[in-house]
Amino acid sequence: MSESTIETDFVVVGAGSAGAVAAARLSEDGRTDVVLIEAGGPDRNIWIHIPLGYGKTITDPSVNWCYETEPDPNLGGRRIFWPRGKVLGGSSSINGLVYIRGQAEDFDHWRQLGNEGWSFADVLPYFKRAENQQRGPGEFHGRGGPLAVSDLKDHHPLCEAFIADAVAAGIPRNDDFNGSSQEGVGYYQLTTRNGRRCSTAVGYLRPARGRSNLHVMTETLAERIRFEGSRAIGVEIVRGGEKAFVRARREVILSGGAINSPQLLMLSGIGPGAHLSEFGIPVVADLPGVGQSLQDHYQARIVHRCRRPITVNDMMRSWPKKISAGLAYLLFRRGPLTIAAGQVGLFARTRPELATPDVQYHFIVFSADRPAEGLHQFSGFSTTVCQLRPESRGEIRLSTRDPRTPPAIHPNYLATELDRRTLIAGVRLGRRIAEGASLRALIEEEYLPGEKVKTDAEILSYAKQYGGTVFHPTSTCRMGPDPMAVVDAKLRVRGIERLRIADASVMPTVVSGNTNAASIMIGERVAEFAGAA
Repeated sequence: MSESTIETDFVVVGAGSAGAVAAARLSEDGRTDVVLIEAGGPDRNIWIHIPLGYGKTITDPSVNWCYETEPDPNLGGRRIFWPRGKVLGGSSSINGLVYIRGQAEDFDHWRQLGNEGWSFADVLPYFKRAENQQRGPGEFHGRGGPLAVSDLKDHHPLCEAFIADAVAAGIPRNDDFNGSSQEGVGYYQLTTRNGRRCSTAVGYLRPARGRSNLHVMTETLAERIRFEGSRAIGVEIVRGGEKAFVRARREVILSGGAINSPQLLMLSGIGPGAHLSEFGIPVVADLPGVGQSLQDHYQARIVHRCRRPITVNDMMRSWPKKISAGLAYLLFRRGPLTIAAGQVGLFARTRPELATPDVQYHFIVFSADRPAEGLHQFSGFSTTVCQLRPESRGEIRLSTRDPRTPPAIHPNYLATELDRRTLIAGVRLGRRIAEGASLRALIEEEYLPGEKVKTDAEILSYAKQYGGTVFHPTSTCRMGPDPMAVVDAKLRVRGIERLRIADASVMPTVVSGNTNAASIMIGERVAEFAGAA
Protein backbone atom coordinates (compact mmCIF):
# COMPACT_ATOMS: atom_id res chain seq x y z
CA MET A 1 0.00 0.00 0.00
CA SER A 2 1.39 3.41 -0.95
CA GLU A 3 1.93 5.99 1.77
CA SER A 4 -0.44 8.95 1.75
CA THR A 5 1.23 12.37 1.78
CA ILE A 6 0.00 15.67 3.16
CA GLU A 7 1.66 18.81 1.81
CA THR A 8 2.02 21.95 3.90
CA ASP A 9 4.37 24.86 4.49
CA PHE A 10 5.02 24.21 8.17
CA VAL A 11 4.44 21.12 10.26
CA VAL A 12 4.39 21.72 14.02
CA VAL A 13 4.75 18.62 16.20
CA GLY A 14 3.02 19.06 19.55
CA ALA A 15 0.08 21.35 20.37
CA GLY A 16 1.24 22.33 23.84
CA SER A 17 2.29 25.57 25.50
CA ALA A 18 4.64 26.54 22.66
CA GLY A 19 3.42 24.47 19.69
CA ALA A 20 -0.15 25.78 19.75
CA VAL A 21 1.24 29.32 19.86
CA ALA A 22 3.59 28.72 16.94
CA ALA A 23 0.90 27.16 14.75
CA ALA A 24 -1.67 29.85 15.51
CA ARG A 25 0.77 32.70 14.86
CA LEU A 26 2.19 31.19 11.63
CA SER A 27 -1.33 30.82 10.23
CA GLU A 28 -2.37 34.41 10.96
CA ASP A 29 -1.62 35.68 7.44
CA GLY A 30 -4.26 33.34 5.97
CA ARG A 31 -1.87 32.17 3.25
CA THR A 32 0.76 30.08 5.03
CA ASP A 33 -0.38 26.46 5.37
CA VAL A 34 0.26 24.94 8.78
CA VAL A 35 -0.34 21.39 9.99
CA LEU A 36 -0.35 20.97 13.76
CA ILE A 37 0.10 17.41 15.04
CA GLU A 38 -0.99 16.38 18.54
CA ALA A 39 -0.71 12.86 19.99
CA GLY A 40 -3.57 13.56 22.40
CA GLY A 41 -7.18 14.40 21.69
CA PRO A 42 -9.31 17.57 21.76
CA ASP A 43 -9.60 19.47 25.04
CA ARG A 44 -13.22 18.44 25.69
CA ASN A 45 -12.71 17.08 29.21
CA ILE A 46 -14.70 19.41 31.50
CA TRP A 47 -12.05 19.19 34.22
CA ILE A 48 -9.54 20.85 31.92
CA HIS A 49 -11.56 24.05 31.94
CA ILE A 50 -12.50 24.22 35.63
CA PRO A 51 -9.39 25.56 37.41
CA LEU A 52 -9.44 23.12 40.34
CA GLY A 53 -9.84 20.31 37.79
CA TYR A 54 -6.08 19.84 37.66
CA GLY A 55 -6.67 17.60 40.67
CA LYS A 56 -8.51 15.24 38.29
CA THR A 57 -6.37 15.59 35.15
CA ILE A 58 -3.02 15.21 36.92
CA THR A 59 -3.50 11.43 36.92
CA ASP A 60 -5.87 11.00 33.95
CA PRO A 61 -4.18 9.02 31.13
CA SER A 62 -6.77 10.26 28.63
CA VAL A 63 -5.17 13.74 28.74
CA ASN A 64 -1.83 13.00 30.39
CA TRP A 65 1.25 10.99 29.44
CA CYS A 66 1.57 9.97 33.14
CA TYR A 67 5.33 9.44 32.93
CA GLU A 68 7.49 8.02 35.68
CA THR A 69 11.18 8.61 36.12
CA GLU A 70 13.72 5.87 36.45
CA PRO A 71 14.63 5.03 40.06
CA ASP A 72 16.66 7.98 41.36
CA PRO A 73 19.61 6.86 43.51
CA ASN A 74 19.66 10.27 45.22
CA LEU A 75 16.10 9.65 46.46
CA GLY A 76 16.62 6.15 47.77
CA GLY A 77 15.71 4.60 44.44
CA ARG A 78 12.25 6.19 44.28
CA ARG A 79 10.47 6.76 40.97
CA ILE A 80 8.82 10.17 40.62
CA PHE A 81 5.51 10.64 38.82
CA TRP A 82 5.85 13.19 35.99
CA PRO A 83 2.52 14.30 34.49
CA ARG A 84 2.73 15.90 31.02
CA GLY A 85 -0.17 17.10 28.90
CA LYS A 86 -1.38 14.77 26.14
CA VAL A 87 -4.19 16.91 24.75
CA LEU A 88 -4.67 20.13 22.81
CA GLY A 89 -2.93 22.78 24.87
CA GLY A 90 -0.47 20.22 26.24
CA SER A 91 0.61 20.90 29.79
CA SER A 92 -1.07 24.32 29.68
CA SER A 93 -4.33 22.34 29.77
CA ILE A 94 -3.51 20.37 32.93
CA ASN A 95 -1.05 22.55 34.87
CA GLY A 96 -1.62 24.50 38.07
CA LEU A 97 -2.48 27.74 36.19
CA VAL A 98 0.16 29.90 37.91
CA TYR A 99 1.45 32.72 35.70
CA ILE A 100 5.13 33.35 36.41
CA ARG A 101 7.69 34.42 33.83
CA GLY A 102 10.87 34.03 35.85
CA GLN A 103 13.38 36.67 36.81
CA ALA A 104 14.72 39.27 34.39
CA GLU A 105 18.16 38.01 35.37
CA ASP A 106 17.31 34.54 34.01
CA PHE A 107 17.02 35.86 30.49
CA ASP A 108 20.01 38.17 30.85
CA HIS A 109 21.95 35.06 31.88
CA TRP A 110 20.76 33.27 28.73
CA ARG A 111 22.22 36.18 26.76
CA GLN A 112 25.46 36.01 28.73
CA LEU A 113 25.76 32.37 27.73
CA GLY A 114 25.97 33.50 24.11
CA ASN A 115 22.32 33.49 23.04
CA GLU A 116 21.94 36.76 21.19
CA GLY A 117 18.43 38.18 21.28
CA TRP A 118 17.35 36.46 24.51
CA SER A 119 18.03 39.10 27.18
CA PHE A 120 15.08 40.27 29.26
CA ALA A 121 14.80 43.42 27.17
CA ASP A 122 14.61 41.18 24.08
CA VAL A 123 11.95 38.79 25.38
CA LEU A 124 9.73 41.22 27.31
CA PRO A 125 7.86 42.39 24.18
CA TYR A 126 6.88 38.76 23.46
CA PHE A 127 5.61 38.21 27.00
CA LYS A 128 3.56 41.39 26.61
CA ARG A 129 2.35 40.39 23.15
CA ALA A 130 1.02 37.10 24.49
CA GLU A 131 -0.69 38.63 27.50
CA ASN A 132 -4.20 39.90 28.08
CA GLN A 133 -3.59 41.30 31.55
CA GLN A 134 -6.67 41.90 33.66
CA ARG A 135 -4.96 44.87 35.33
CA GLY A 136 -4.31 46.57 32.01
CA PRO A 137 -1.16 47.35 30.01
CA GLY A 138 1.99 48.88 31.43
CA GLU A 139 5.76 48.76 31.39
CA PHE A 140 5.80 45.04 32.12
CA HIS A 141 2.38 43.92 30.89
CA GLY A 142 0.30 43.68 27.74
CA ARG A 143 -3.38 43.86 26.97
CA GLY A 144 -5.24 42.25 24.11
CA GLY A 145 -3.06 39.15 23.66
CA PRO A 146 -4.43 35.61 23.46
CA LEU A 147 -3.37 34.52 26.97
CA ALA A 148 -5.70 35.71 29.72
CA VAL A 149 -3.94 36.58 32.99
CA SER A 150 -6.18 37.37 35.94
CA ASP A 151 -6.29 37.87 39.69
CA LEU A 152 -7.70 35.34 42.12
CA LYS A 153 -11.12 36.64 43.17
CA ASP A 154 -11.39 35.10 46.63
CA HIS A 155 -8.83 35.61 49.39
CA HIS A 156 -8.90 32.69 51.81
CA PRO A 157 -8.23 33.35 55.53
CA LEU A 158 -5.34 30.87 55.48
CA CYS A 159 -3.77 32.77 52.59
CA GLU A 160 -4.17 36.08 54.38
CA ALA A 161 -2.56 34.57 57.48
CA PHE A 162 0.41 33.23 55.48
CA ILE A 163 1.00 36.63 53.85
CA ALA A 164 0.77 38.43 57.21
CA ASP A 165 3.27 36.09 58.86
CA ALA A 166 5.68 36.22 55.91
CA VAL A 167 5.68 40.02 56.05
CA ALA A 168 6.20 39.86 59.82
CA ALA A 169 9.20 37.58 59.15
CA GLY A 170 10.79 40.26 56.95
CA ILE A 171 9.55 39.22 53.50
CA PRO A 172 8.36 42.25 51.48
CA ARG A 173 4.80 42.30 50.12
CA ASN A 174 4.75 41.92 46.33
CA ASP A 175 1.55 42.22 44.32
CA ASP A 176 3.22 41.57 40.95
CA PHE A 177 5.85 38.84 40.68
CA ASN A 178 6.14 39.64 36.95
CA GLY A 179 6.86 43.33 37.47
CA SER A 180 10.01 45.20 38.43
CA SER A 181 11.08 42.63 41.06
CA GLN A 182 10.13 39.03 41.82
CA GLU A 183 11.10 38.99 45.50
CA GLY A 184 8.37 38.98 48.09
CA VAL A 185 5.03 37.43 49.06
CA GLY A 186 1.60 37.90 47.54
CA TYR A 187 -1.12 36.30 45.46
CA TYR A 188 -0.26 34.53 42.23
CA GLN A 189 -1.94 35.59 39.02
CA LEU A 190 -3.57 32.82 37.01
CA THR A 191 -4.04 31.90 33.36
CA THR A 192 -7.82 32.11 33.64
CA ARG A 193 -10.60 34.10 32.04
CA ASN A 194 -13.92 34.53 33.86
CA GLY A 195 -13.14 31.62 36.15
CA ARG A 196 -12.15 29.20 33.36
CA ARG A 197 -8.71 27.98 32.34
CA CYS A 198 -7.07 29.81 29.47
CA SER A 199 -4.73 27.21 27.97
CA THR A 200 -2.97 27.82 24.67
CA ALA A 201 -5.67 25.65 23.07
CA VAL A 202 -8.29 28.11 24.35
CA GLY A 203 -6.36 31.35 23.94
CA TYR A 204 -4.51 30.69 20.68
CA LEU A 205 -6.01 27.73 18.85
CA ARG A 206 -9.71 28.28 19.42
CA PRO A 207 -9.77 31.64 17.56
CA ALA A 208 -7.49 30.20 14.86
CA ARG A 209 -9.39 26.96 14.17
CA GLY A 210 -11.67 28.68 11.66
CA ARG A 211 -8.77 29.45 9.32
CA SER A 212 -8.68 27.24 6.25
CA ASN A 213 -4.87 27.27 6.25
CA LEU A 214 -4.56 25.73 9.75
CA HIS A 215 -5.05 21.97 9.97
CA VAL A 216 -5.08 20.47 13.47
CA MET A 217 -4.59 16.71 13.63
CA THR A 218 -5.37 15.22 17.04
CA GLU A 219 -4.74 11.62 18.17
CA THR A 220 -1.86 11.63 15.72
CA LEU A 221 1.54 10.30 16.79
CA ALA A 222 4.72 11.61 15.18
CA GLU A 223 6.98 8.60 14.70
CA ARG A 224 9.99 10.06 12.94
CA ILE A 225 11.29 13.18 11.25
CA ARG A 226 12.33 12.40 7.70
CA PHE A 227 15.42 13.90 6.09
CA GLU A 228 17.01 14.32 2.69
CA GLY A 229 20.67 14.51 3.61
CA SER A 230 20.81 17.06 6.42
CA ARG A 231 17.53 18.74 5.49
CA ALA A 232 14.30 17.99 7.34
CA ILE A 233 11.51 17.44 4.83
CA GLY A 234 8.60 16.31 6.99
CA VAL A 235 7.24 14.00 9.64
CA GLU A 236 6.07 10.40 9.51
CA ILE A 237 2.84 10.00 11.46
CA VAL A 238 0.33 7.36 12.43
CA ARG A 239 -3.34 8.17 12.92
CA GLY A 240 -6.11 5.67 13.51
CA GLY A 241 -3.71 2.87 12.70
CA GLU A 242 -2.86 4.41 9.29
CA LYS A 243 0.58 5.72 8.47
CA ALA A 244 1.10 8.94 6.51
CA PHE A 245 3.77 11.50 5.72
CA VAL A 246 3.38 15.23 6.29
CA ARG A 247 5.77 17.00 3.94
CA ALA A 248 6.90 20.47 4.94
CA ARG A 249 7.73 22.82 2.11
CA ARG A 250 9.37 25.27 4.49
CA GLU A 251 10.12 23.91 7.98
CA VAL A 252 9.45 21.35 10.67
CA ILE A 253 8.97 22.81 14.16
CA LEU A 254 9.31 20.36 17.03
CA SER A 255 7.34 21.33 20.15
CA GLY A 256 7.02 18.05 22.02
CA GLY A 257 8.38 19.32 25.33
CA ALA A 258 11.42 18.47 27.40
CA ILE A 259 10.70 14.71 27.27
CA ASN A 260 9.21 14.08 23.84
CA SER A 261 11.31 16.48 21.78
CA PRO A 262 14.64 14.78 22.56
CA GLN A 263 12.94 11.40 22.22
CA LEU A 264 11.69 12.17 18.70
CA LEU A 265 15.05 13.66 17.71
CA MET A 266 16.86 10.52 18.79
CA LEU A 267 14.34 8.23 17.12
CA SER A 268 14.94 10.25 13.95
CA GLY A 269 18.73 9.91 14.10
CA ILE A 270 19.71 13.16 15.82
CA GLY A 271 21.48 12.76 19.14
CA PRO A 272 24.48 11.10 20.79
CA GLY A 273 25.80 8.84 18.05
CA ALA A 274 26.94 6.01 20.30
CA HIS A 275 23.58 5.93 22.09
CA LEU A 276 21.64 5.83 18.81
CA SER A 277 23.85 3.01 17.57
CA GLU A 278 22.82 0.93 20.59
CA PHE A 279 19.33 0.83 19.09
CA GLY A 280 20.40 0.45 15.48
CA ILE A 281 19.24 3.96 14.56
CA PRO A 282 21.14 5.47 11.60
CA VAL A 283 22.85 8.68 12.70
CA VAL A 284 21.78 11.77 10.76
CA ALA A 285 23.57 14.20 13.08
CA ASP A 286 25.78 13.28 16.06
CA LEU A 287 24.61 15.86 18.60
CA PRO A 288 25.79 14.75 22.05
CA GLY A 289 23.64 17.31 23.88
CA VAL A 290 20.28 15.85 22.87
CA GLY A 291 18.59 14.59 26.02
CA GLN A 292 21.30 16.01 28.28
CA SER A 293 21.25 18.98 30.71
CA LEU A 294 17.83 17.96 32.09
CA GLN A 295 16.75 20.34 34.85
CA ASP A 296 13.66 20.42 37.03
CA HIS A 297 12.41 22.07 40.20
CA TYR A 298 12.32 19.60 43.09
CA GLN A 299 10.02 20.46 45.97
CA ALA A 300 9.58 19.57 49.61
CA ARG A 301 6.24 20.03 51.37
CA ILE A 302 5.30 21.31 54.78
CA VAL A 303 1.81 20.10 55.69
CA HIS A 304 -0.20 21.38 58.63
CA ARG A 305 -3.41 20.20 60.22
CA CYS A 306 -5.83 23.12 60.43
CA ARG A 307 -7.87 23.93 63.55
CA ARG A 308 -10.87 25.03 61.50
CA PRO A 309 -12.76 23.12 58.74
CA ILE A 310 -11.99 25.74 56.08
CA THR A 311 -9.70 23.83 53.69
CA VAL A 312 -10.45 22.20 50.36
CA ASN A 313 -9.96 18.88 52.16
CA ASP A 314 -13.06 19.72 54.20
CA MET A 315 -15.05 20.70 51.13
CA MET A 316 -14.27 17.42 49.39
CA ARG A 317 -15.40 15.39 52.45
CA SER A 318 -18.80 17.12 52.68
CA TRP A 319 -21.60 16.85 50.14
CA PRO A 320 -23.26 20.11 51.29
CA LYS A 321 -19.93 21.94 50.93
CA LYS A 322 -19.31 20.39 47.51
CA ILE A 323 -22.78 21.42 46.34
CA SER A 324 -22.22 24.93 47.69
CA ALA A 325 -18.86 25.18 45.91
CA GLY A 326 -20.41 23.92 42.68
CA LEU A 327 -23.19 26.48 42.84
CA ALA A 328 -20.74 29.30 43.61
CA TYR A 329 -18.81 28.32 40.52
CA LEU A 330 -21.80 27.82 38.21
CA LEU A 331 -23.56 31.02 39.24
CA PHE A 332 -20.71 33.41 39.98
CA ARG A 333 -17.44 31.78 38.83
CA ARG A 334 -16.15 32.09 42.38
CA GLY A 335 -15.18 29.83 45.24
CA PRO A 336 -12.89 26.82 45.71
CA LEU A 337 -13.24 25.55 42.14
CA THR A 338 -11.43 28.66 40.83
CA ILE A 339 -8.17 28.21 42.73
CA ALA A 340 -4.79 27.32 41.27
CA ALA A 341 -2.15 24.89 42.51
CA GLY A 342 -0.79 27.68 44.66
CA GLN A 343 -2.87 30.63 45.74
CA VAL A 344 -0.09 32.58 47.44
CA GLY A 345 3.45 32.76 46.18
CA LEU A 346 6.66 33.66 47.93
CA PHE A 347 10.10 34.22 46.44
CA ALA A 348 12.97 34.60 48.88
CA ARG A 349 16.74 34.43 49.26
CA THR A 350 18.12 31.74 51.54
CA ARG A 351 21.44 33.60 51.82
CA PRO A 352 21.76 37.38 52.19
CA GLU A 353 24.61 37.59 49.69
CA LEU A 354 22.38 36.44 46.83
CA ALA A 355 21.25 39.07 44.33
CA THR A 356 17.84 37.50 43.64
CA PRO A 357 15.52 34.89 45.21
CA ASP A 358 16.68 31.28 45.03
CA VAL A 359 13.58 29.57 46.48
CA GLN A 360 9.90 29.64 45.55
CA TYR A 361 6.91 28.69 47.68
CA HIS A 362 3.39 27.65 46.70
CA PHE A 363 0.90 28.06 49.54
CA ILE A 364 -2.08 25.78 48.96
CA VAL A 365 -5.30 25.44 50.98
CA PHE A 366 -5.40 21.64 50.68
CA SER A 367 -3.05 18.75 51.40
CA ALA A 368 -2.27 15.28 50.10
CA ASP A 369 0.50 12.71 50.31
CA ARG A 370 0.69 12.11 46.55
CA PRO A 371 -1.48 13.22 43.60
CA ALA A 372 -2.89 9.77 42.89
CA GLU A 373 -3.91 9.15 46.50
CA GLY A 374 -6.41 11.98 46.93
CA LEU A 375 -6.64 14.63 49.64
CA HIS A 376 -6.02 13.94 53.30
CA GLN A 377 -9.02 12.96 55.39
CA PHE A 378 -8.41 15.86 57.77
CA SER A 379 -8.38 19.65 57.59
CA GLY A 380 -5.02 20.37 56.01
CA PHE A 381 -3.03 22.89 54.02
CA SER A 382 0.42 22.84 52.40
CA THR A 383 3.44 25.01 51.83
CA THR A 384 5.76 23.69 49.14
CA VAL A 385 9.27 24.99 48.56
CA CYS A 386 11.64 24.45 45.65
CA GLN A 387 15.09 25.66 44.69
CA LEU A 388 14.77 27.96 41.69
CA ARG A 389 18.15 27.39 40.01
CA PRO A 390 19.28 23.80 40.68
CA GLU A 391 22.80 22.73 39.81
CA SER A 392 21.83 19.07 39.38
CA ARG A 393 21.58 17.81 35.82
CA GLY A 394 19.81 14.70 34.56
CA GLU A 395 19.17 13.18 31.16
CA ILE A 396 16.59 11.66 28.80
CA ARG A 397 17.65 8.43 27.09
CA LEU A 398 15.87 6.11 24.72
CA SER A 399 14.53 2.90 26.20
CA THR A 400 13.44 1.40 22.85
CA ARG A 401 13.00 2.30 19.18
CA ASP A 402 9.23 2.24 19.62
CA PRO A 403 7.88 5.85 19.69
CA ARG A 404 4.93 4.63 21.78
CA THR A 405 7.22 3.61 24.63
CA PRO A 406 8.31 6.40 27.00
CA PRO A 407 11.99 7.23 27.11
CA ALA A 408 14.06 6.70 30.24
CA ILE A 409 13.95 9.79 32.47
CA HIS A 410 16.90 10.21 34.84
CA PRO A 411 16.28 13.42 36.85
CA ASN A 412 19.32 13.12 39.15
CA TYR A 413 17.71 15.27 41.82
CA LEU A 414 19.69 16.77 44.72
CA ALA A 415 22.99 15.64 43.24
CA THR A 416 24.96 18.69 44.46
CA GLU A 417 25.67 20.09 47.89
CA LEU A 418 24.24 23.50 46.96
CA ASP A 419 20.93 21.94 45.94
CA ARG A 420 20.69 20.03 49.20
CA ARG A 421 21.64 23.01 51.39
CA THR A 422 19.21 25.31 49.60
CA LEU A 423 16.26 22.96 50.03
CA ILE A 424 17.03 22.53 53.72
CA ALA A 425 17.18 26.31 54.16
CA GLY A 426 13.90 26.66 52.27
CA VAL A 427 12.14 24.23 54.59
CA ARG A 428 13.48 26.09 57.62
CA LEU A 429 12.20 29.43 56.30
CA GLY A 430 8.78 27.91 55.59
CA ARG A 431 8.63 26.61 59.15
CA ARG A 432 9.64 29.99 60.55
CA ILE A 433 6.77 31.67 58.71
CA ALA A 434 4.34 29.07 60.09
CA GLU A 435 5.40 30.06 63.61
CA GLY A 436 3.90 33.52 63.11
CA ALA A 437 0.94 34.65 65.16
CA SER A 438 -1.65 34.55 62.36
CA LEU A 439 -0.95 31.00 61.21
CA ARG A 440 -0.26 29.71 64.70
CA ALA A 441 -3.85 30.52 65.61
CA LEU A 442 -5.03 28.26 62.76
CA ILE A 443 -2.55 25.39 63.06
CA GLU A 444 -3.30 22.30 65.11
CA GLU A 445 0.06 20.64 64.38
CA GLU A 446 2.71 20.13 61.73
CA TYR A 447 1.82 16.86 60.02
CA LEU A 448 4.84 16.79 57.68
CA PRO A 449 7.78 16.72 58.16
CA GLY A 450 6.59 16.55 61.79
CA GLU A 451 8.07 17.92 64.98
CA LYS A 452 10.58 15.05 65.31
CA VAL A 453 12.34 16.17 62.13
CA LYS A 454 14.71 18.91 63.32
CA THR A 455 18.32 18.58 62.17
CA ASP A 456 19.61 19.36 58.68
CA ALA A 457 20.22 15.65 58.10
CA GLU A 458 16.66 14.81 59.16
CA ILE A 459 15.17 17.52 56.94
CA LEU A 460 17.20 16.32 53.96
CA SER A 461 16.20 12.71 54.60
CA TYR A 462 12.55 13.78 54.70
CA ALA A 463 12.91 15.75 51.46
CA LYS A 464 14.45 12.75 49.71
CA GLN A 465 11.72 10.43 50.97
CA TYR A 466 8.68 12.63 50.37
CA GLY A 467 9.73 15.30 47.85
CA GLY A 468 8.80 15.42 44.19
CA THR A 469 8.70 17.42 41.01
CA VAL A 470 7.09 20.83 40.55
CA PHE A 471 6.51 19.71 36.94
CA HIS A 472 9.07 22.02 35.29
CA PRO A 473 11.44 19.84 33.18
CA THR A 474 13.60 21.85 30.79
CA SER A 475 16.84 22.15 28.84
CA THR A 476 17.13 18.73 27.13
CA CYS A 477 17.64 20.39 23.72
CA ARG A 478 19.19 23.53 25.07
CA MET A 479 20.07 26.65 23.16
CA GLY A 480 23.65 27.89 22.96
CA PRO A 481 26.85 28.27 20.94
CA ASP A 482 28.80 25.47 22.64
CA PRO A 483 29.27 21.87 21.39
CA MET A 484 26.66 20.45 23.81
CA ALA A 485 23.99 22.89 22.63
CA VAL A 486 21.28 21.49 20.35
CA VAL A 487 19.78 24.67 18.86
CA ASP A 488 21.16 28.10 18.05
CA ALA A 489 19.70 31.46 19.06
CA LYS A 490 17.12 31.21 16.24
CA LEU A 491 16.08 27.79 17.61
CA ARG A 492 17.52 25.97 14.57
CA VAL A 493 18.89 22.47 15.21
CA ARG A 494 22.64 22.50 14.77
CA GLY A 495 23.81 21.05 11.48
CA ILE A 496 20.26 20.47 10.20
CA GLU A 497 18.34 22.62 7.76
CA ARG A 498 14.65 23.49 8.12
CA LEU A 499 14.25 22.06 11.63
CA ARG A 500 13.61 24.14 14.75
CA ILE A 501 12.65 23.31 18.31
CA ALA A 502 10.34 25.48 20.40
CA ASP A 503 9.41 24.38 23.91
CA ALA A 504 10.92 24.25 27.40
CA SER A 505 13.64 21.88 26.17
CA VAL A 506 15.51 24.79 24.53
CA MET A 507 15.88 26.81 27.75
CA PRO A 508 19.63 27.09 28.46
CA THR A 509 18.77 27.00 32.16
CA VAL A 510 15.43 26.55 33.88
CA VAL A 511 13.72 29.85 34.62
CA SER A 512 13.31 30.93 38.24
CA GLY A 513 9.67 29.96 38.53
CA ASN A 514 6.88 28.15 36.70
CA THR A 515 7.74 27.37 33.08
CA ASN A 516 4.45 27.77 31.19
CA ALA A 517 4.69 31.52 30.52
CA ALA A 518 8.27 31.27 29.24
CA SER A 519 7.31 28.35 26.99
CA ILE A 520 4.54 30.45 25.48
CA MET A 521 7.04 33.25 24.91
CA ILE A 522 9.30 30.76 23.10
CA GLY A 523 6.35 29.80 20.88
CA GLU A 524 5.84 33.46 20.01
CA ARG A 525 9.49 33.81 19.10
CA VAL A 526 9.77 30.72 16.91
CA ALA A 527 6.79 31.83 14.86
CA GLU A 528 8.60 35.08 14.11
CA PHE A 529 11.89 33.32 13.35
CA ALA A 530 10.31 30.74 11.05
CA GLY A 531 7.95 33.17 9.39
CA ALA A 532 10.83 35.46 8.47
CA ALA A 533 13.03 32.66 7.12
